[in-house]
Amino acid sequence: MTQEYVWLITGANRGIGLEMVKQLLQSPANIIVAAARDPAKATELQRLAEKAGGKLRLLALDVTDKESINKAAKEVAEPLGGKGIDYLINNAGVMLGGEDMVFSMDVDILTKTFATNVGGPALVTQAFIGLVEKSEKKTVVNISSTVGSIASDFGAKAASYAISKAALNMLTYKEAKEKPDITVISMCPGWLQTDLGGPDAILPVSVGVEGVLKTILALKPEDSGKFFNFQGQGVPW
Repeated sequence: MTQEYVWLITGANRGIGLEMVKQLLQSPANIIVAAARDPAKATELQRLAEKAGGKLRLLALDVTDKESINKAAKEVAEPLGGKGIDYLINNAGVMLGGEDMVFSMDVDILTKTFATNVGGPALVTQAFIGLVEKSEKKTVVNISSTVGSIASDFGAKAASYAISKAALNMLTYKEAKEKPDITVISMCPGWLQTDLGGPDAILPVSVGVEGVLKTILALKPEDSGKFFNFQGQGVPW
């Protein structure tokens, strides 16, 4: 009998999240829980679920709403029938400030960006950590960006987004330190052709996601607390 692994992906209705679902469905070893704010409007996810033979389950989850997150965690536990979540992918993210810069950025936009890009992963991981710890792989992946790497020196633009991703990287580090029995990493998927990445992005989303999944599947416990890109290379903080 094939060993099955459970994946939960936030922001699964479009872009990187949706492509992850598509690629993971290619293996019978994967059970995927695809979370989105409103699955009823996620037509592509609905179509995939109809053809997935029970391997894809849709879940209503708003990463900025603690009540929604806690409700989703309770809803997931029963259908899994005692299984844990092997891979929790905190993918949902926003870039509300565009190319903003710190001396002119709207701090309300920064706050909203933090609520999704930092508060969301923190709340989701808090709510689902019990299920992660029940699993075999015990892995949490926070989808970050090299733009949030201070050492990579990306300059002044995209300030609110970059600041939020730098904070997300610290969240990864703190989660890894508090719970050494799980593997927690930050992951930069690359500049991909998605709604967030925009039309000028370098790579098709399929290429970036393929690399992301390959890197995740190769993780070892000693990788916890690190920052990787989609090519499996370490990214400086």
